[in-house]
Amino acid sequence: MKDWLKALPKVELHLHIEGSLEPELMFALAERNGIALPYASVKEVRAAYDFSDLQSFLDLYYQGMAVLRTTDDFNDLAIDYFRRAQAEGVVHVELSFDPQAHLSRGIGFDVQIEGLTRAMRHAEREWGLSTALIMSFLRDKPAEDAMAVLEQAEPYLELIDAVGLDSAESGNPPSKFTEVFARAKALGLPRVAHAGEEGPASYISEALDVLDVCRIDHGVRCLEDQELVARLRETQIPLTVCPLSNVRLKVVERIQDHPLPALLDAGLKLTLNSDDPAYFGGGVLDNYLSCEQAFGWDKATFITMARNAIEVAFMDEGRRQVLLAKLEDYSQAA
Repeated sequence: MKDWLKALPKVELHLHIEGSLEPELMFALAERNGIALPYASVKEVRAAYDFSDLQSFLDLYYQGMAVLRTTDDFNDLAIDYFRRAQAEGVVHVELSFDPQAHLSRGIGFDVQIEGLTRAMRHAEREWGLSTALIMSFLRDKPAEDAMAVLEQAEPYLELIDAVGLDSAESGNPPSKFTEVFARAKALGLPRVAHAGEEGPASYISEALDVLDVCRIDHGVRCLEDQELVARLRETQIPLTVCPLSNVRLKVVERIQDHPLPALLDAGLKLTLNSDDPAYFGGGVLDNYLSCEQAFGWDKATFITMARNAIEVAFMDEGRRQVLLAKLEDYSQAA
């Protein structure tokens, strides 16, 4: 392991907390809640992580989260991830959660958010991690459902730092959620959206024009539209790229085929993230290491990406300046 990459102060901007559910915890929560899993062992679960596309992953992803029932379950899920993240040199985490996937199972909004925010407070006390919470809407569900969730979330808005858009991208353009995101904007919530992962480059433009997002999650297919690339370069809209996820979901065949070097050469504002670390081969550090091995990037490149993430994170300015100073200390020592 490259010790200098582990020591680099890293920020996770693109993390689905349900996708951090390791098989060991899945079995423990299933036993605690009296749930029978369709797998006989942890080894059998891991063997199922050979995905052909995004939908094949989502099928297993939603099956796994069925073990999340109580406030303690959501708390334990997040703490399990935070513990691993801080050991990898992560200093700030923005966790997305999918309330619709749990509400449809009869798990109340209060159960979800109370469990997650309890863990976030613990992470700050125990490890000095700062955190932010992103409430994501499932784009393969009706927009009316997303609006209902947004209304249900209104008593908890002081705990929610942004809203997002995730799940199956194909056939579900950003414009489907125009009214939902307009309402979120009126409520003062920043907005992000998955776009240009399996969907076309035009979805990125839609997310910018119609949803007025401040960040694009993934965005790797922007290279199909050079006018869009120029726009992203000029505006420095950040892309939260997840290279190991893109390999596991067959966006690219190998990490060596990833468009990250071309995105970097285009002058785009890039960050590296894990997406769903339990399913895609590792956390933020593994994603950094994979890029170092595949592309041979130097320390300065990774420092720039870490700085990009700090600059666009949902955090107060005091915390931002602390982390930028910490990164500068690291840079000087390097």
